[in-house]
Amino acid sequence: MLTVEFDRLPLEPGARILDLGCGDGRHARETRRLPGVSTYAMDIGEGETSRTTNTLEEMDKTPEAMGGVSSDAGPWTVVRGSAYELPFADASLDCVIFSEVLEHLHEDRAALAEVHRVLKPGGTLALSVPREGPEAVCWALSSEYRNSPGGHVRIYRRNKLRQLLQDSGYEVVASHFAHGLHSPYWWLKCLVGPSREGIWPIDLYHRLLVWDLMKKPFITQVMENALSPFIGKSVVFYAVRA
Repeated sequence: MLTVEFDRLPLEPGARILDLGCGDGRHARETRRLPGVSTYAMDIGEGETSRTTNTLEEMDKTPEAMGGVSSDAGPWTVVRGSAYELPFADASLDCVIFSEVLEHLHEDRAALAEVHRVLKPGGTLALSVPREGPEAVCWALSSEYRNSPGGHVRIYRRNKLRQLLQDSGYEVVASHFAHGLHSPYWWLKCLVGPSREGIWPIDLYHRLLVWDLMKKPFITQVMENALSPFIGKSVVFYAVRA
């Protein structure tokens, strides 16, 4: 499930891209389909970096099973570390994907400054966070959701986030909303308790999301495109280092 739209990223052969806070490597996987792009995936969690490594190794071994890998894909590296101390030289990266991470960080300005340091002038930052409206509904429905360890520490208003990016040395060039099908799923989970399992409406909805992810049927794509501008779970900004 991609949040960032890769056709908005100017990634030419020879580019170096960092998937920061990579999780299980969903965006790092997509970079392997690009010719000549060097991929770095980084997360603070041991489990996350291990799963990303395993997935990228599997893609190299059996590329047809993972939807294809470019025949001239560049090298990849997975590293464990903090967004506050990136192990890269100044102005050494062409693109950083920073998806669904900033809302977890207490020092968001420090993280954006560190990304700014490692991006080349004119390099691209693709940043996504939970959208204000859907996220506020989740917070209102469930104290467990908003107080879970390692969870979200703030809700970003779109205009405030844009201003934060500008204050941090970025020029915002585009934005959009994503994951319109996902907001109702999370509202249902928050309504009954995020950690409760075996609730049939939620299980049924989850099957719909998996079907959409794996098969991309026409009906769910239409629903996603129709719902995202109104209740998309995420807001995505594309910015360049000024």
